[in-house]
Amino acid sequence: MSIAAVSNSPNCHSHSGFSLKPSEQSPRLLQLHFEQSLVTAFLKEVEKFPVQALEYKSMLRFRVASILNRLCDDQLQPLLVETLVDRNSGALLITPEGLNEVTQAEDMVKFTTAIAHLLGRSNFDAMSGQYYARFVVKNEDNSDSYLRKAHRVMELHNDGTYVEQDTDYVMMLKVDEQNIEGGNSLLLHLDDWEDLERFSTDPLAHQSMRWSAPPSKNTSKDIFHAVFDIDRSGQPIMSYIDQFVQPKNDVEGNWLTDLSESLETSKATLSVPVPTGSFLIINNHFWLHGRDKFTAHQGLRRELMRQRGYFTHAKTLRNPTQ
Repeated sequence: MSIAAVSNSPNCHSHSGFSLKPSEQSPRLLQLHFEQSLVTAFLKEVEKFPVQALEYKSMLRFRVASILNRLCDDQLQPLLVETLVDRNSGALLITPEGLNEVTQAEDMVKFTTAIAHLLGRSNFDAMSGQYYARFVVKNEDNSDSYLRKAHRVMELHNDGTYVEQDTDYVMMLKVDEQNIEGGNSLLLHLDDWEDLERFSTDPLAHQSMRWSAPPSKNTSKDIFHAVFDIDRSGQPIMSYIDQFVQPKNDVEGNWLTDLSESLETSKATLSVPVPTGSFLIINNHFWLHGRDKFTAHQGLRRELMRQRGYFTHAKTLRNPTQ
């Protein structure tokens, strides 16, 4: 069954050990649910691969991916690939049943690694020094990035704007949370953004700009690229984050500020609650993501895990000339 058929149907479609249906927030965001029996079978088969082994031997990440796909009767990989490259969807909220306690964090890493490597290869994450990153948001923070600032909205953005690696997908897993109110994930599909044409056709849209990151990102090299590009079908795609772009003059600065204000006031932005143990995976070229603010609480704690990477099992949507 095609992704378009799933997106246009209110019913859940079941496969071998998993089911797919549109989310309550949008037919573009699909919910993928794995039955506990399948999750248990997967974890039993990958017991022999500790997380440290996955960190040290990148080939094993593809082995755990193939195990999960086999348990799904080889139906999972084509579904994931089709969904993530489909401009009409390109996003999944994934829930592995029974995998929802912080004590199961290493099993969560294994499951997300399998999903990611059915799409392609995860990038090196300089912040953690691994192919994934785990980090905590607390009530008080003195970091140099909005990533850990609990009491403000983390604005809509694309990942990978300040690195040379291709970043086709972004995965965000909720490992744990305590004393949390608020903090929903925010998502905006480019084609739903009211001002896409206005900004993507502006002369500044395709003008190269400088991008640099704060010290916590562990990368010091400046990157130069435009905010917008076009995909293979001629539609706009984006690589943008307000904190790391460095305009060279008032013209660029004011255009970027107008763009940011337009994104942050878009009525098409989705507010998505993500249960502990569940994770979002989105196409990073035509989805922007952010996070709503939390209600202050001294015991506030949320632990997240991130993987980012590039497609190797599907044609990228990027313009082949870039």
